[in-house]
Amino acid sequence: MRAGLFFPFGNAQQPTIAMAGIERGGMSIADPTVAGSSNLASVDTLRVGRASEKSTTNTSDPALQEDTDVRSEKPQANPPQTNPEDRETERKPPETDPTQGQDPKGLKGAFRRHPIAMVVCLGLIVVGVIAGVAWYLHARHYESTDDAFIDGRPVLVSPQVTGSIISVNVTDNQIVKTGDLLATIDARNYKAAAEQADAQIRQSEATERNFEAQIAAQRAQIDQATQQVTGAAAALKFATDENTRYQELVQNGAGTIQRAQQASSDFNGKQAALDAANAAKVSAERQIDVLNAQKVGAAAQLDQAKAQKDRADADLQRTELRATVDGRVTKLSAAVGALAAPGQAIMILVPLDIWVTANFKESQLADMRVGQPVDIRIDAFDGRIFRGQVNSVQAGSGTAFSLLPAENATGNYVKVVQRVPVKITFDQLPDVELGPGMSVVPTVTVRP
Repeated sequence: MRAGLFFPFGNAQQPTIAMAGIERGGMSIADPTVAGSSNLASVDTLRVGRASEKSTTNTSDPALQEDTDVRSEKPQANPPQTNPEDRETERKPPETDPTQGQDPKGLKGAFRRHPIAMVVCLGLIVVGVIAGVAWYLHARHYESTDDAFIDGRPVLVSPQVTGSIISVNVTDNQIVKTGDLLATIDARNYKAAAEQADAQIRQSEATERNFEAQIAAQRAQIDQATQQVTGAAAALKFATDENTRYQELVQNGAGTIQRAQQASSDFNGKQAALDAANAAKVSAERQIDVLNAQKVGAAAQLDQAKAQKDRADADLQRTELRATVDGRVTKLSAAVGALAAPGQAIMILVPLDIWVTANFKESQLADMRVGQPVDIRIDAFDGRIFRGQVNSVQAGSGTAFSLLPAENATGNYVKVVQRVPVKITFDQLPDVELGPGMSVVPTVTVRP
């Protein structure tokens, strides 16, 4: 509670206490009882002083709050009647400069009101700009995508012969090497077919050897026929000379007609014998051609038998299913006793030779070249980086080779950024278990 101030009003000797109180949200005073206009100046001065006290007084002070409550409960004295002109003068607020006490607006005003906060904000803006420029200068050297996966060429293991599975030598997710036995099919029928083909080969070989012997015998007959032709030719020559001599003797009267006729008959017989020998020789030579043709047929049967034997042996070998690549067994469906049929997959081998297929946007391929280094991050092994390099870029986008390629020449066209598969190989085979379909994030260094 403030001390009271006493004012003399005219001839009156009774003091009037002017209570000064500061209320929350405004100022209120008890107007003094004045008797004349001589005290108005003092009242105005008191009000201005109290207004200045309000701006500097903390309304949260409990003593001031109690003072305000006491003042609000204290009854006020009836104010004396004053001149209306004096009242209007009393109600008018003091004239002040409208620009006095106003802070400048904009950055200048903000700096004056909050200098530390503005300095911090400007510092953060400068740091952000520097960080953005640094990030751009660093990121322009790399191209990355999250549309990338581990890829490989899985091998479907399916039998090529029909039969019952009698053994399965592998289990799920087992690592196998090339040539390892995977499963076995009942081979009894195929063993019998192989033995039958072997017997057919022996029979065909015997037939061929028989024809070769016949040809050799026929050649001997040809030689004999040749000798017969030679003898018949010699006999014919002698008969020809005899016939000529006896015909001349008959004409000269030195020989008999009977002898001349005998010589002529002998000549004709020798001529016939020579013709028969020549015909026999020709027949023997023609027989050689027949035997050669039969020999060719026997050789063809032998080749056919050998082909059947090879097929039977191949079918017999196919009863044993072996690994064609180094890999891991997956989707094993083979079981002992199940019937295996050609083309029916009984397991899949995932090869250990894998790579990354990254589907980059076509706008990212401008500076991408074969052989550029790649950092490969695999989602399953977060925190590890595997090294690789760009192996090749597919000659066409992914949609161009899809099952239903885009037909941009028909209907409405909406341009969509295409993605092109890029093959990325590992510098060294990873020492972790990887399989097709696992997500990776490759980052290609397109600028050194």
